[in-house]
Amino acid sequence: MDEFGSNGVQIAYIDFPPLTEDRHEPIVLIHGYASTHAVNWLFPQWVKTLTEDGRRVIVLDNRGHGRSEKIHDPAAYELSLMAGDVANLLAELGVERADVMGYSMGARIAATLALDHPEVVRSLVLGGIGGNLVTTGLPRGLAEAMEAERIEDIDDPLLKMFRGFAEATRADLPSLAACARGPNQTVDRARLAAIKVPVLICVGTRDEVAGDPHPLEPLFPDAHIVDIPGRDHNRAVGDRVFKQAVLDFLAQRE
Repeated sequence: MDEFGSNGVQIAYIDFPPLTEDRHEPIVLIHGYASTHAVNWLFPQWVKTLTEDGRRVIVLDNRGHGRSEKIHDPAAYELSLMAGDVANLLAELGVERADVMGYSMGARIAATLALDHPEVVRSLVLGGIGGNLVTTGLPRGLAEAMEAERIEDIDDPLLKMFRGFAEATRADLPSLAACARGPNQTVDRARLAAIKVPVLICVGTRDEVAGDPHPLEPLFPDAHIVDIPGRDHNRAVGDRVFKQAVLDFLAQRE
């Protein structure tokens, strides 16, 4: 991976060229909480799918995650700061405008990027996030779950799932605890009307983390909802329905 400095924070990234004829439509992918570029986008074959579709694919590890710099200050995880890392990366690579796809927390960052830096966003894909984008931040008790001495000490199944996922990705638990305590984790519903680009929202029908996506649709000027049948928050990531919906959506933008 390469690295660059974003407002004093080292951010790791990979810039994948298209594998077929270049569409000249780059896309940046933003992973979720406790995940990494590899877990969210490489292992489920998203990078392969998109580069084979003729797209330049840019992935990064969010601050506090993967190979990016670890920070134990909750204030460093404000959504605008994390969205700023993405905008700075695009500037670093000379990309003036890109399609943007985020999953779960990455979708919160992606929506914030579209609000704070609308000039760089060509279209927006929000995966693994529904109504909780505007109503609820990361699950309550998540920071404490990351700080628990042992995973066996966690009673809540959802929090235990996140802790197990963090351990599986070999995450820095103090950084994840700080991220969970970060400010401004929701997006003001009134601001979503300012996102004029096309928006695709994809959520598994068994996703208990995202919240119902359908109330989001009227909040955007141009949004479309796709339900991913029978998938929960984790298993929706690499689903073929999700991938085909994204490919169709991106093709329609051309």
